[in-house]
Amino acid sequence: MHNIRELKVWNKAIDLAVKVYKISADFPSDERFGLISQTRRSSVSIPSNISEGAGRNTNGEFKQFLGIANGSSYELQTQMVIANRLGFIDTQLCDEVLDNIDEIQKTTYNLQKTLNK
Repeated sequence: MHNIRELKVWNKAIDLAVKVYKISADFPSDERFGLISQTRRSSVSIPSNISEGAGRNTNGEFKQFLGIANGSSYELQTQMVIANRLGFIDTQLCDEVLDNIDEIQKTTYNLQKTLNK
């Protein structure tokens, strides 16, 4: 078992989820059951899967949940690009979020490699 509070990637993912919630609050209200819901769910899924994996019994299980978190990060990446192209968020903010997502993806990948050892 790992202490998630000490995992930088978990903390970065929490920060990302909070940022996505704030950003999506400005999306059109008719997107409440569409893009708002999707972006929020995928953003919350990232730290949730990291923490679930950290609480498992083996490094193999942790690695599997890091993979799921990574999949959710790619989903969020796509949703942010769609939101940008629809004009819901400006390009600068979109790029900032995409940079945050890239950093989390690299960190989860490196953590998976570390767990292989």
